[in-house]
Amino acid sequence: MTRGIAILGSTGSIGTSVLDVVDRLGGRFRVTALAAGSNLPLLAAQVEKYRPALVSVCDRGDAGEIRRLSRRWRTKVVHGPEGALEVARADGAEIVVSAITGMSGFGPTLEAVRAGRRVALANKESMVVGGAFLRKEAARSGARIIPVDSEHSGVFQCLSKEKKRHVRRVILTASGGPFFQTPLQDLKKKTLEEALRHPRWVMGKKVTVDSATLMNKGLELIEARWLFDIEPAKLDVLIHPQSVVHSLVEMEDGSVLAQLSATDMRIPIQYALTWPERCDSALPGLDLGKVGRLEFYRVDDRRYPLFALAKEALRAGESLPVALNAANEVAVGAFLEKKILFPDIPAVVAKVMEAHRARPADSIEAIYNIDREARREALRFIPQR
Repeated sequence: MTRGIAILGSTGSIGTSVLDVVDRLGGRFRVTALAAGSNLPLLAAQVEKYRPALVSVCDRGDAGEIRRLSRRWRTKVVHGPEGALEVARADGAEIVVSAITGMSGFGPTLEAVRAGRRVALANKESMVVGGAFLRKEAARSGARIIPVDSEHSGVFQCLSKEKKRHVRRVILTASGGPFFQTPLQDLKKKTLEEALRHPRWVMGKKVTVDSATLMNKGLELIEARWLFDIEPAKLDVLIHPQSVVHSLVEMEDGSVLAQLSATDMRIPIQYALTWPERCDSALPGLDLGKVGRLEFYRVDDRRYPLFALAKEALRAGESLPVALNAANEVAVGAFLEKKILFPDIPAVVAKVMEAHRARPADSIEAIYNIDREARREALRFIPQR
C-alpha cells in the first residue's frame, strides 16, 4: 500500500536523502507535500518530479515564482511559518519528515504531532526545547515519533525488544568532528572553512559546526532524554572516530547492545519510514574487515566546553535547554557569517547561560518567550558590523 509522505525541509541534506530513499523504495511512498527554504531551483525540480499537492516556501515572492513554475501540476503553493504548518498537517500524509534545521522546526513538528502523524524526526531542537510537551501531545493524538538521527535510530533499534527498566546506560557516539586531534592551543586559530570539513558525514553548515564544538552531541543527549524517557544520569557519550557504532545500550546484567552500520544517513531514514518493517536499501553493507578497528574515547570537556554546558542544561532542566539552544543558534550563525571566531561560540553560550533565570518551560508561549529572551541576550555579545 502506498503511503503519503510530507517533508519539512525538502531541499536540505536530510530532505534530499529522504527523496532518494523514496526513489529507491519504488512505489511504497507518494510525496504529497514539501516545505523548503530558499533553494528555489532544487524545489522546482522536486515539484516537477514528484508533483506534490502542496508546497511551502519562506516568503511571498518565492511562492509566486514556484506557483508559476508548478501551475501545470495544480500544486497549491503557500509560504511563511503558516505554510510550513499547513504542510505538517497536510491531508494524505501519513508520515511527516521533520528536517527543518533549528528552532524553526519546532512549530511544524508540534503541528504534525498534534495531527496524529508518524513523525520521522531529524530536527533535534524540537525535543531539546519541548520534549516533555511533545510527549504529552503525542500521547493525546496517537502520533508516533521515530528518530532519524543515526545515534537515536540506533538506540531505538536496540531498545525495540527490551524493557526500559532493564537499561543501565544509553551511550551515544560522536565522531569528534574535525578538531578531535587538534592541539588545544591551536583551536583558537581554526577557521570557518576548517570547521566545515567534517571527517565522516556530509551535513548542513549549522550541524557541521555543532559537530566541531560537540554541541550536536549535547543536544542529542537532551533529545534522548525525552525520546526514550531515560533519566539524565543514565545518558552518556563516547568519541568514536570511525562512526560505525552509532549507539550502545548497556543492560543491567552487563550485556551491551550496539547498532552498527555504514556512515550513510539513508539507512536510519529508511528505517524511520518503513518501521516496523525492514527493506532492502540497495546500499553497500558494512565491511568490518575493511574498517579494521573500532576506537572509543571519553569526551574531554576542555576541548568541548559546549558539551559540558549541554550536560549542565540536561541536569538542570526547566528552561535551561531552551536558552542553551537559542544561544548556540545565534553564536553559530555569527560564526558562519564570520562575525566571531571559533572559541567565541562557547563563550557566547556560557555568558547567556550564566545570566539566564531558570523557570518552567511548560507551554508553547513560555518556550517561545524563553527562546526570544536568550537570543536577545546572545546578540549582546556578537559584534555588529
